[in-house]
Amino acid sequence: MTDLVVLTGATGFIGSAALAALTGGRPGVRVRALVRRVPERAAGAGPGVEWVTGDLADPASLRGLCAGAGTLVHLASYIGRDEERCEAVNVAGTGALMAEARRAGVRRVVHLSTAAVYGEGPHHGIGVDETPAVPVSPASRTRLAGERYARRAGAVVLRPGLVLGAGDRWVVPALRELVERVPAVWDGDRALLSVVDVGDLGRLIAAVAVGGAVVPSGTYHASHPEPVRVGDLLTELAAHQVLPARPGADWPWPVCLERLRRAPGRVSERQFALLARDHWYRGEDVWRLSACPPGPGPLHRLPDAAHWYRDHLRRRAPA
Repeated sequence: MTDLVVLTGATGFIGSAALAALTGGRPGVRVRALVRRVPERAAGAGPGVEWVTGDLADPASLRGLCAGAGTLVHLASYIGRDEERCEAVNVAGTGALMAEARRAGVRRVVHLSTAAVYGEGPHHGIGVDETPAVPVSPASRTRLAGERYARRAGAVVLRPGLVLGAGDRWVVPALRELVERVPAVWDGDRALLSVVDVGDLGRLIAAVAVGGAVVPSGTYHASHPEPVRVGDLLTELAAHQVLPARPGADWPWPVCLERLRRAPGRVSERQFALLARDHWYRGEDVWRLSACPPGPGPLHRLPDAAHWYRDHLRRRAPA
């Protein structure tokens, strides 16, 4: 039996990993990928992928998208600062897409959100809804609002924390800037973070979407079950020459913040806290329920991405 999966965000960082997992070694799975523009290398995705043009900000372009599909995997979102576009894509677009899924009788829905909906923290080992969601950016506020449409459609809502791997243009680049602006150990480097490798997250999404185990609808944290200590992450990145080694001085958190404020850059104080203070969300349930092994963890995956990171950071560096 052929299972048709409608996938949004297929050309993005997480979406490309999910597309590879859906089409690699899963016989009978076909993917209908919604994109604003068909990518130049579309043929490289394999014969089981049908590219369809449309835009979440244009609900009319979504009509009929889910016809004949058994599964919807909604990974696309807008994460910029334009509040109007956040509303159009993350809220109205998600609502229109979920309406299409219901109209077509889609049986499984997977919806990607973010642990950023919880707000500033610090958060230490919390389960879903054990602390109120208090999002502080337009992107996280509207992604939380979009979750409501997904839950009404019976979705499995996934909230990953930090996502690492080739294609990551936020986490490690931000750490690179921060170790230069705050050149010390950050309050003992003891913060525990929810992290997942993008390939492992792609495998999880595919398992929830088309795997043999049916995950009950609801909201789940989708990072690796074992948290990562920020000091271990920075040490591993330095060992692979992705980040420079830091001096041994250990600065308390108020001193770190003061130094950050005296060295302006693109990474905000809130983003620094997200990376250097506890943001750990318990995430073992969805791996168990989907019968998807979480793998050895994101630090063990870093050697595979190190070359990409070095090349990307070199190209980003000012001339």
